[in-house]
Amino acid sequence: MADRYPAFRSSTPLRLAEGREQRSNRTNSTGCKRGSDRLWRVARSTRVRRPARPPRAPAEGSRPRLRTVALIGIDGSGKTTQAHLLAETLTRAGHPATYHRNAGGRRWLGRAAHRLGRSDAQALLGRDAMLMLESVLRWLAIALALLTSVLTGRVAVMDRYAACQYASLRAHGGQGWERLVRAAYRIFPPPQVTFLLAVDPAEAYRRIERRGTDHESLRYLTAADLAYRTLPEHPTFVPVDADRPAEDVAREIEGHLAGWLAAGDGPADQRTARGEPRAAAPAPGLIPAQARP
Repeated sequence: MADRYPAFRSSTPLRLAEGREQRSNRTNSTGCKRGSDRLWRVARSTRVRRPARPPRAPAEGSRPRLRTVALIGIDGSGKTTQAHLLAETLTRAGHPATYHRNAGGRRWLGRAAHRLGRSDAQALLGRDAMLMLESVLRWLAIALALLTSVLTGRVAVMDRYAACQYASLRAHGGQGWERLVRAAYRIFPPPQVTFLLAVDPAEAYRRIERRGTDHESLRYLTAADLAYRTLPEHPTFVPVDADRPAEDVAREIEGHLAGWLAAGDGPADQRTARGEPRAAAPAPGLIPAQARP
C-alpha cells in the first residue's frame, strides 16, 4: 500500500509523531491544573461548610412553626435561667414548650472526681476520654430532646446544643476530635433560632463562684468565650448581651421571637383557622420584633 501511495508512506510517520506530541502537550499543560484541582478538592472536603445567615422572622402571610430554639454560651452566662423563662413564656403565649438541658455530664463527673480525690473530671479520666464521653452524652441528650419534640409537638427550648460541644472541644485543646464529633452531630437539624448569651468571662466567673455548685477557672472561661466567637457557625447566632439583669435579657430574647410567634401555627391559630373563636391568651413580656431572630 505504501508503494502504491507514496504520499501515504511519507505522511503516516509524521502524523503519528504529531499525535504523540499533541498528547504529550495536553498532559504537560493540564498536569499542573489536575494536581491543583485535586488539592483543592481535598482542601474543600476538610473545611467546615459556612453556614447560612441567621433566619429572619417569618414574613407576614407565611406560617412556619417554631420548633426549636437553642441558648448557648459559656458557663455562667445564664443559659439555664433564660431557657426556663423562655419555655414558660412560650407556653403561656399558646405555644407549648419544653425545657431540655443537654448537658455533657461534666458537672456530675466533676463531683464524682472530687469524691475520689481528683480535682475535676479531666483529671479523673484524662482529656481525650473526658471530651469523647462528654460528646457522646450530649449527643444522646440532644437526640432524646428532638425525638420528644417530634412526638409531643411541643417547642424544644434547648439549654445547650451542638455548638456548645464544638466550643468545648476547642477550649479544652481537643481540636483533633472536632471533625469526628461534627460528623456525628451532623444528623441534628440546626435550631430555627440560636441565641448566644455573651457575657464577660470575669462576670461569668463571679456568677459561678456565687452559686457554689461547681467551679471553672477564669482561663478556661476566656478560652471558651474565644471558641464560641471563632466557630464557623457564629454568623448564624443571635448575640444577646447577658451582662445585664436576667429580666432585661429575657425581654430581648422574647422580642426577637415575637415575629416567629406572630406567624406561628400554635393551638390558638389552628382554632382560628377552623372558624372557632380565639381566646385572648395572655402573652406577658412579648413585644414587637425589634430585630430579626
